[in-house]
Amino acid sequence: MKNVFIVGSKGIPAQYGGYETFVDNLVARQVSKDIKYHVACMTFNKNTRDYDYNGADCHEICVPNIGGPKAILYDLKALNWALKEIKEKNLRNGIVYILACRIGPFIHSYIPKFHKYGFQVWVNPDGHEWLRAKWSKPVRTYWKISEAGMVKNADLLVCDSKNIEKYIHETYRCYNPGTIFIAYGADITKSSLSFEDNKVKDWYQAKKIMPNNYYLIVGRFVPENNYETMIREFMASNTKKDLVIITNVEKNDFYESLKEKTHFDQDARIKFVGTVYDKGLLKFIRENAYGYLHGHSVGGTNPSLLEALGSTKLNLLYNVGFNKEVAENAVLYWSKTPGFLSELLEKTDNLTARQIDNLGKKAKQRILYDYSWEKIVSNYENAFLKD
Repeated sequence: MKNVFIVGSKGIPAQYGGYETFVDNLVARQVSKDIKYHVACMTFNKNTRDYDYNGADCHEICVPNIGGPKAILYDLKALNWALKEIKEKNLRNGIVYILACRIGPFIHSYIPKFHKYGFQVWVNPDGHEWLRAKWSKPVRTYWKISEAGMVKNADLLVCDSKNIEKYIHETYRCYNPGTIFIAYGADITKSSLSFEDNKVKDWYQAKKIMPNNYYLIVGRFVPENNYETMIREFMASNTKKDLVIITNVEKNDFYESLKEKTHFDQDARIKFVGTVYDKGLLKFIRENAYGYLHGHSVGGTNPSLLEALGSTKLNLLYNVGFNKEVAENAVLYWSKTPGFLSELLEKTDNLTARQIDNLGKKAKQRILYDYSWEKIVSNYENAFLKD
């Protein structure tokens, strides 16, 4: 039996978030009976609990809600828990899989402790966290240092993007890092909802949105996702459709700055509609969008992009390596050149149903061939059981 401890996700069952969805699918779709998952789960409740989720042992770890540093503290406490479990249960020759590069300055002290019991330490480096504009310069410096520490000390780096894998080898050649590529997953099953369901009718009526008459954006509300370009270009276009933005927007500095720069609040087509945590409803909203806009410029294989390819026929992506690697010729691409996206939007408004259907078929084929959860889970199980 190969024991695999997963550290770094907020926990399962997943409510939202890429890592959480990944761990949920890895556990729920498990095929091999030779793997036992142990999953750390974050909580702010001091009354922690252990529970079973689809055969995985889940352990809640309480951390104080102290802002950004809580994630670092959570990872360290999770590693301490994993080490304690390994000692007490006399486990041998397993894997500790750490998601993201938050604890680089501390990881070197843990590696020999896990090696003592035959456990390897694997790391998923995620994307270029140190490039994200939401972080202050000191925090970005920490992220870069932390990334280097994780790459230097990990036994293996599991990259969900070939571009990230290439970056790791080019940037950290001096460490001679060991890497493998296993992508993130998605599915192409249709939503079980219909327009007759109350939750669907209520959502569309409340937001004053008509099916197939809106472009959609789903993603974190951060500058590097190019919200300013997408909103500015949409406003400059003549499309009669709405721009529906599903994001965790609050009245924060970025929101206020964007409003000041673009005056999007004066364009009735721009609709910030908050978050949608109901997975079935979100899939239905994706399926019934006229098109999907994706502006992510930092990171590896982005979950919201895969979900769009699996659900939305017409996808308009920011032309950057990470996105092209995933979507290839199944989408249309745009750049930040002024006027480019607004012109593209007007062109896509006039595409025929056949043209849109053809793009939709290509998008689903990309998921089926390279990004299905069945394939991703199989790749992980083979990797875990290889040694």
